[in-house]
Amino acid sequence: MSKPDGMPQFDALLARLTQFLAVNPESRVADSRRIFHGRGRLFSGLEQITLDAFEDVLLLTLYQPHSEQMIEDLVAKIELAARPAFSSLIVQHRYAEGVPSQILWRPLPENIRAKRGNLHFSLHLGQQQNTGFFLDMEPGREWLETVAKDKRVLNLFAYTCAFSVVAIAAGASKVVNVDMSRAALNLGRVNHQINGLDKARSEFLAEDILKSWGRIKRRGPYDIVILDPPTYQKGSFIAEKDYVKLVRRLPELLPNGGQVLACLNAPELAVDFLVDQFNFACPSAVLSTRLTPSEDFPDIDPNRQLKLLVFNVPPSEPAE
Repeated sequence: MSKPDGMPQFDALLARLTQFLAVNPESRVADSRRIFHGRGRLFSGLEQITLDAFEDVLLLTLYQPHSEQMIEDLVAKIELAARPAFSSLIVQHRYAEGVPSQILWRPLPENIRAKRGNLHFSLHLGQQQNTGFFLDMEPGREWLETVAKDKRVLNLFAYTCAFSVVAIAAGASKVVNVDMSRAALNLGRVNHQINGLDKARSEFLAEDILKSWGRIKRRGPYDIVILDPPTYQKGSFIAEKDYVKLVRRLPELLPNGGQVLACLNAPELAVDFLVDQFNFACPSAVLSTRLTPSEDFPDIDPNRQLKLLVFNVPPSEPAE
């Protein structure tokens, strides 16, 4: 329900913020979290708003234009609830060209990091569209943490290599990170360094994945493959037509058998889409489980949530 002047009620967002602060009165000691997820369409009038916490910085993301009065009202209410636990608030206008951001209250601290237990990840808040660390991917990181020990992991579309940091910290013998973006991989290297991880156990390849299978395969064989491509990246990857190309390569990447974490963040593509890709291109793979989405990202329709499917791939039959 909306107020007569068109401003949505903020009660749900403020309640989540208050709840977070009750558990984490000093935000810097808390793991990074999504405090409010309006994108799940459970809160009328707030469907295009999210609120995240990183150390003592709040990130308020607006996915569509709102009136200046509405933004001012919301910011005032957040400040009343959140200060002094948080020192800065970033308002990101995700809908606008260039994704401009406003930094409120105080200048941003240097070296802001996402925190996950004892692990830390460098961020570029207020500078780019994405922060450098995807909070909704936590169920995938938790799964990897339980299976990575002594395994060789291939991290495709590695971005800033959070999966690699988690895997090596959990005892993986080797992680090969592949992404087109050298800048993202450089931040990935920083993430490994700030966590004091063994440099010899991680490798970083700046490659167009769909054109570099020979170089990727030579680093194998692997025990675990992570597929975390963008949904739509013009000129590079379009999930609806290109995901199948990844799945087709799995038997040669996992010749001794192994596990695959198949990720897809596309609300318009249901779980069945991923299952169909595997049934067509890697029919020997067996679906093990769909990881339960993070409770911080509730959605009115489970099919629109982030898909995280674990498949088991049997050893390849030797060529005759």
